[in-house]
Amino acid sequence: MKAKAREGDLLETTDRVFFDVKGLVHPPGRIVAFLRYVPDSNGARKKDENRYRKVYALSERYSVLRQLFPKYLVYDPVFNEYLCVVPVENVRKHYQPIDHLGDLRYREVLDKTESQALLFTEILKKAANVPWNKLGISGSILVGLHTPGSDIDPVIYGSKPGYKVYSALKSLLEDDESNVKRYGQDELRTLFDFRSKDTVTSFENFVRTESRKVLQGKFMERDYFIRFVKDWNEIEEKYGTILYKSVGYTKIRAKVVDDSEAIFTPCSYKIDDVKVIRGVHVESIEEIVSFRGRFCEQARSGEVVIAQGKVERLQKEGTCEHFRLLLGNKVSDHMIIA
Repeated sequence: MKAKAREGDLLETTDRVFFDVKGLVHPPGRIVAFLRYVPDSNGARKKDENRYRKVYALSERYSVLRQLFPKYLVYDPVFNEYLCVVPVENVRKHYQPIDHLGDLRYREVLDKTESQALLFTEILKKAANVPWNKLGISGSILVGLHTPGSDIDPVIYGSKPGYKVYSALKSLLEDDESNVKRYGQDELRTLFDFRSKDTVTSFENFVRTESRKVLQGKFMERDYFIRFVKDWNEIEEKYGTILYKSVGYTKIRAKVVDDSEAIFTPCSYKIDDVKVIRGVHVESIEEIVSFRGRFCEQARSGEVVIAQGKVERLQKEGTCEHFRLLLGNKVSDHMIIA
């Protein structure tokens, strides 16, 4: 494996299991990644002569790993928890969204799913005026395991291109002549039924946040979810420069004071005026963070939120830097507008 792995990439292991890479900071010789597709003779997806099934819920992913692939669950002393990691020597193929989009652009024959994915990225590129090397296609299309009903999963790299695409996307959603549409009530109900298996919240609270999101919607009647990822030169953290320690679980009420990182994966929200509703009390929680795309665009600056998750203490060079609330590890983790 020659290139570094980052959010949006997928890995195929030597035992033919597919993982999607999480974040941009990884242990030496290992890549933090979630289980995505597993071999299954009755699976609905086919690649070459092999059949696969998609593993959806986070809890199911860990269950499958523990039962079938326990070697990929490893305790990490820096992140202070058991992580799903793929050793570099177990990577059979490293799939990168930018490379695959380039392949789609010059391929003579595309199926309908691939064709619409390419068209969507072409529209985004033109509307935002960003270069091709800042755009990619992730998800099932990236690894050739898509179906006729698969989503489109574009990836945008870098802060400046990300903000430009985000602005262009908002304009497209407001244009009645555009093929890009927000989710309506029926689509939100379908999304709620799917997400609530993995993140508990009420339908009312779900609609309040999801109905105004820009990163998800429909293109030509096909679901899309856009992931914004920082460029390598924007990432200061290296593995081991910050130590993470879990100090408990808590529910807080806080005011969002900076949402400038809300569109990126991982996303973060700077907060102030924090009040603990239930759970562990710490000196000061300065931010809410998540590595899961579903928590992007969850709140805006000036809004008061109620959030529940794991409290982590971040230490750098032996000194206590600050505390953060991490969302996404448990079904009970959530963040809603108060």
